[in-house]
Order: sequence, then structure tokens, then C-alpha cells
Amino acid sequence: MALPDQLNPALRDLPVYKPGRPLREVALEIGSSPEHLVKLASNENPLGPSMRAVMAMQNVAAEMHRYPDGNAFDLRQCLAKKLDVQPDNLVFGNGSNEILEFVAHALLKPGDDVVVSQYCFAMYPIITKMMGANVIEVPAKEYGHDLPAMLKAITPETRIVFVANPNNPTGTIAQDRDIKQLIAEMPPDVLLVIDQAYFEYGEDTLDLLPLVCSGDHPNLILMRTFSKIYALAGLRVGYGIGHPEFIGALEKVRQPFNLNAMAQAAAVAATNDQLHIETSRDQNRKSSIYFGTSFKRAGIRHLRSAANFILVYVEDGARVTAELMQLGIIVRAMDVYGLPEWIRVTLGSDMENRRFHQAILQVLDHPED
Repeated sequence: MALPDQLNPALRDLPVYKPGRPLREVALEIGSSPEHLVKLASNENPLGPSMRAVMAMQNVAAEMHRYPDGNAFDLRQCLAKKLDVQPDNLVFGNGSNEILEFVAHALLKPGDDVVVSQYCFAMYPIITKMMGANVIEVPAKEYGHDLPAMLKAITPETRIVFVANPNNPTGTIAQDRDIKQLIAEMPPDVLLVIDQAYFEYGEDTLDLLPLVCSGDHPNLILMRTFSKIYALAGLRVGYGIGHPEFIGALEKVRQPFNLNAMAQAAAVAATNDQLHIETSRDQNRKSSIYFGTSFKRAGIRHLRSAANFILVYVEDGARVTAELMQLGIIVRAMDVYGLPEWIRVTLGSDMENRRFHQAILQVLDHPED
């Protein structure tokens, strides 16, 4: 029997996650130079990383012949102090996507159920199917999570419920009362994963850390990342916050040295640069207001977002994405998310926002507003 016939059956129909394309690749395709392109496809921080983080990377560059700290001691202590949690509440991953894999390896087996929302982050179904488990998709409510319906969708075979709040790709955020109800009524043998990748962009966002630290909800884990507001996407640093007993189980499936030394040093420095965090949040708020006002004036439908991107209705997302690319603007078509009429656009710098604004008016044949 040939090797392909020996592959895990779960891989047969497993979709491949397609990340945003790099600037150089797109530049070659359209015959331009990378400097002339505007990338608004991957929800990256347009301000770049904190200079403290850059200096921290430079300071450890000469030590790359050494293995990194396998327990991320400095970063663990730094985050524990900032978040007011215990060090054993934390687990670190090569991006928060790796935390998803830890959870799947720890809990899922073929035949188990995982509850997600329609229009959820693409990695939830992929990781579920990779483990041979079943995806239970609950219809969205106004493009966001219908948390009461997700609670009702739990079966005796359910092991995990995934909730991204704010949600990617829609930018929607759940009502605080619905989140509290979901946590309170979650069966004790079902893990609730609340993905907070965009948490730091929120205004008066519900703080769930006290619930984690109380020890009363051992089936709750929060996931966060340094890829968004901290602008360290290229280093891949994510972390989970949960009950020490469950975190200990995840540590058993975590590979040694999964977080490289440069990433650890940069994350510590970025955590301590509050000015960079506030400046990034202010830029994001300004960009959100800019697009909200300009889209309303131009009559372009969009969803209000609690994250650092915005979902825009364009009737044919694939066509508009291709036409924008020819104008040097890279955005993300949403057909793979079941939203073929929409595109997702990162909130960028002032210049990037203006470039996209002008280009989308041209592509949609809207008069200049």
C-alpha cells in the first residue's frame, strides 16, 4: 500500500489555512515594488513593534547559539505581575494557534463534538477536524456569536466550545451578560475557550481574569497574543490563562523550547511599554472613526468592529480583492469564511487608510466623497 494511503483519514478533506500573502510575492505578480504596496490583509499593527522590543531583540541576537528558556521564566513572571495572576495560570505557545493545538491534543478524540459559531476563526474547525472530531456550527446572529444558542447546542459528546471575542473575521463582540451566562452554565466537563486576540483594542472590555483566578471555573481558558496590539506577529508569541491543573495538562503536550529566545525578550519589553500600547489603541480608534464616517457618507455597508479590522460589503469579494491588488492595496477576501460578498480590511496608518479609501471608491465606482 502506497504511503498516501497510510495517511491519517482526518487529513483527507482537511482544508489548508491560507495566510495573507507577503508583499514581495504580490509585488512580483503585479509588476510593482513592495514599497508601493499597502498591506491591509492580516490584521497587523501599522505602527510596528515597540522600540523597546526591537532593542531587546538586538540585545539577545548574539546569544542565538544558546537554547531559549524552556519555561519562559522572565516572560511568565512579567505577565503574571501585569495581569495579576499566578505564574502557573499561564501557558505559552508559538502564537495562540499553538495553544489551540495544545487544547485539541489534550481533550479531543474521534467522535467528540466541538461547538463553534458560523463565521468563526478558520482554525477552530481545522484543528477540530484534524483530531477526527465533529464541528457543530451554530448559526450566527447579526454576524456575531449567538451564545445562548451555542449553549443549547452542547451535546453529551461536546468537549470544547470556541468563542472569539471580539470575533475574527466579523469584528463583532458579545454582550457581557451573554458571556457571563455562558460561563455560568457551561457543563463542568466541557472546556470553554475564549479567544481574546483583540482584547486590548476594546473599550471597557469585560474582564474575565477574576473568574479564571477564582478557581471556580476550571473549564475556562482565555487565549491572548502578542501578534496584534503588541505588533510582534513575526515572532509568534501567544499565551493561555487558565486553571493551574488544566494548564499543567497543556504543558505535557507543549514541545520543549517552543518559544524562541528573541520572542521571549521582545515580549517582555513590549509588555512593559505602555505608551506603545496606548498609542496603538489610539491609532486604531482614530482609523475606526475615519472609516465609519467615510463609509457612511459613501453609502458603503460595513460592520462595526471592536478589533483592528473592518468587514466591508462589496457584493463580490474575490473580484474586488483582485482589483484592489492591481491598485497596490492588499485586503482579504472572505469567501473561505462563507462571506463571499465581503472583504476584511485591517485598520492601518493614516496614509494606508487614505490609499484604501481612494481605491475602494474607484473599484466600487463611487463618487469621491
